[in-house]
Amino acid sequence: MFPDARYPGHVTFPVVGMVGGGQLARMTHEAGIPLGLKFKLLSDTPQDSAAQVVGEVVVGDYRDLETLRAFARGCDVVTFDHEHVPTEHLRALEADGIPVRPGPDALVHAQDKGVMRARLAEIGAPCPRNRIVADPADAAAFADEVGGFPVILKTVRGGYDGKGVWVVRSEADAADPFRAGVPVLAEEKVDFTRELAANIVRSPHGQAVAYPVVESVQVDGVCDTVIAPAPDLDELLAGEAQQLALRIAAELGVVGHLAVELFETRDGRILVNELAMRPHNSGHWTQDGAVTSQFANHVRAVLDLPLGDPRPRAPWTVMCNVLGGDYPDMYQAYLHCMARDPGLKIHMYGKDVKPGRKVGHVNTYGDDLADVRERARHAADYLRGTITE
Repeated sequence: MFPDARYPGHVTFPVVGMVGGGQLARMTHEAGIPLGLKFKLLSDTPQDSAAQVVGEVVVGDYRDLETLRAFARGCDVVTFDHEHVPTEHLRALEADGIPVRPGPDALVHAQDKGVMRARLAEIGAPCPRNRIVADPADAAAFADEVGGFPVILKTVRGGYDGKGVWVVRSEADAADPFRAGVPVLAEEKVDFTRELAANIVRSPHGQAVAYPVVESVQVDGVCDTVIAPAPDLDELLAGEAQQLALRIAAELGVVGHLAVELFETRDGRILVNELAMRPHNSGHWTQDGAVTSQFANHVRAVLDLPLGDPRPRAPWTVMCNVLGGDYPDMYQAYLHCMARDPGLKIHMYGKDVKPGRKVGHVNTYGDDLADVRERARHAADYLRGTITE
C-alpha cells in the first residue's frame, strides 16, 4: 500500500527505481507494465537497452552517491540490473529511508566472491575448495593443496561473462589476475559433467518460490543455451539444488530473484559456482515457459507482493542467446524465423550488433526436447547469420 500524498487515504501504484540500463532492466520494466507499476531508471547513457523504453530516465553515474540519492527520491523501492553499486552507497540509501532490495548485506555476497565463499562455508553450502591468494607463488601453493594445476583464479569483484576469470596451468601463467589490483580468489578446477542453475525468488516477509532446475550450456565463458528443466537430472538432486538455493536466500537475507549457478560433478554432487541477485540469463526461459516469469516475480518480491506461480507451461523450454556476428541487419532475418516457426518467441534488446555481444534471445517450448532444441538453435544461428537457410 503506497499512499498518495495528494489525496489523503488514496492508494496509488508504486514507483520502482531500477539502477542499471541493460537488458535485464528492460525486461523487468516490461513485466511491470501489466501490473500498472511506474518505473524510474538510472542509466549510464540514453542509448542503453532499458533507457530506450522506460518513460522516466535519469542519466548518471551509479558510483556517485549524490546521483544515487537524487535518483532514489520519489522511488518506493530501489532494485538493480547489476551488482556493481558500491555497498557503502546502498547503506547510505537505507539510512535515508529508501528500501533497497536486495539490501547491501545480501548483495555484497554477489559483489565480492571472497565474501560469498566465506559466508557459504559458514552455512555449510557445498563449494569448490578455495582461498584468497596473495601472488603467483601463493597460487602455486594452493594448486599443490588441491592436487596440482590447473586451477581457477578470479578477481573478487567486477567479473562477468567469463571476464575476471582465468584458468591457469602454472605459476608463470598466474600473473595476469594480480595486475587488476584487487584480491584474487583461487578455486580448484572442478571435474564436472555440466552446469546447472537453481533460480528462486524470495520476498521480504519470507515467501519464496523455486523454478525448475535448468541446464546452462556455456561457450567461451558466455551462456549459450538454457534447457528447462535440466534433462535427465536425478529428482533427488534437483530437489537438493532447489532447497540449497532457498536456504542460501534465507541465510543471506535475499529479497528478489536469486540465481545459484552450480556444477554437477561426475560423482553425482552439486557445488555452488556463482550467485546472482537479480534476474539472470538462466531464467530468461521463464518469459514464455513459466506461468510467472522471473522478471514479474522479481518485481513482486521487491514490492512485497504475493509471488506468482513458477511452474512451467510446457514439458520443455529452451532459451538460446542471440550473439552479434557478421550479419548486422537482424530485422530482415525475422521474416524467415517467424515464417518457419510461428511458435518462436524472439526477444531483442535494442543494442547495436557487435561480434560476440548479447543482443537478444529466443525461446521455444513444446513436448519434444529434440525438436524444441533444434528450433531454438536454428533461430539463434539464423539471426546471427551463421546459417542462411
